[in-house]
Amino acid sequence: MIVGVVGAGQLARMMIPAAVQLGIELRVLAEADGMSAQLAQTAVGDYRDAATVLEFARGVDVLTFDHEHVPQDVLRAVVDAGIRVAPGPDALLFAQDKREMRRRMSELGAPQPDWAPVDSDDDLQAFLDAHGGAAILKTAKGGYDGKGVRRVTSVTDARDWIDAAVSGEGPQLLVEELVDFTRELSQQLARSIRGEIVSWPLVETVQRDSVCAEVYAPARAGAGDARKRAAEAAEIAHLIAEGVGVTGVMAVELFETADGRVLVNELAMRPHNSGHWTIEGSTTSQFEQHLRAVLDLPLGTADMVRPAAVMVNVLGGPSSGRMEDVYANALAACPDVHFHSYAKTARPGRKVGHVTAIGDDVQRVADRAGVGARFFEV
Repeated sequence: MIVGVVGAGQLARMMIPAAVQLGIELRVLAEADGMSAQLAQTAVGDYRDAATVLEFARGVDVLTFDHEHVPQDVLRAVVDAGIRVAPGPDALLFAQDKREMRRRMSELGAPQPDWAPVDSDDDLQAFLDAHGGAAILKTAKGGYDGKGVRRVTSVTDARDWIDAAVSGEGPQLLVEELVDFTRELSQQLARSIRGEIVSWPLVETVQRDSVCAEVYAPARAGAGDARKRAAEAAEIAHLIAEGVGVTGVMAVELFETADGRVLVNELAMRPHNSGHWTIEGSTTSQFEQHLRAVLDLPLGTADMVRPAAVMVNVLGGPSSGRMEDVYANALAACPDVHFHSYAKTARPGRKVGHVTAIGDDVQRVADRAGVGARFFEV
């Protein structure tokens, strides 16, 4: 079995051990030499060029992705060539284009913030007038980790984005209600080609400067009925997975609101940062499960191996030297914490690795993971 992966970031890198374990040959198309998944790199080229992707994909059993940025025309050229793509272009559209995603959520009846497309000053002003004078403006494509998101209280706040969108020089826009949320959650599942679905526990994500910093599995109790909330999140994710026909791992990022609602924020159709804890914390990691799903193999169970798991991202990295230079001290001080390096150079705010701790008491586990991560953020 041969799986081709477009993109050579840390997600492709973390697919490598799972592929080796299953005896799967992993081939990676990298944007450049020296990226995180260089261990499995078999080609270097532009994922936006159909000829490049087609050449890479010949001979693989299925083509999948480290990211969702491959253009629709390239995806459809690969499908037209008779090469299996998972997830397919029809599903990936809803992770690539937030306007299309919001429209589809409305059709499915999935709970989400009020929203509207913005194609003019009048569109934005009308939404602001109907929603208390403040809202969240987003670019429909290209935004992640807080990019492409702006809080606005007037058309003036969005002047540059609207002008660019109207002229065609910038992405289309949408506006969403300013949600009064108490925390962010993520519900992950995997869906195989034959339609088998397996879900992991609902997790809580903690953001720092709009970047995921910590993940608690399962989500801490919070207010209200935790079991009811978890069941609701799983039901929403199942509805979406079936409704968009996704194949592989999907993460549904959610807002938990002050009045007890759970609302869909964004979708990711690939392994996701909120699921890195599954490598050590679940019977089947998200990376193994993704490979199983796209190859239409039976899915593994997603039970937690201990009652609690906490993942902490290493953001930025050491101010000098490499992460490897810190290993001796970190491993000696935290022998029960799992360290993952993405083989990236340090840069402020950049995800260069993560650490995970598992155990019985969530606060103790979180403390251990935090200590481990701080070794690399100096």
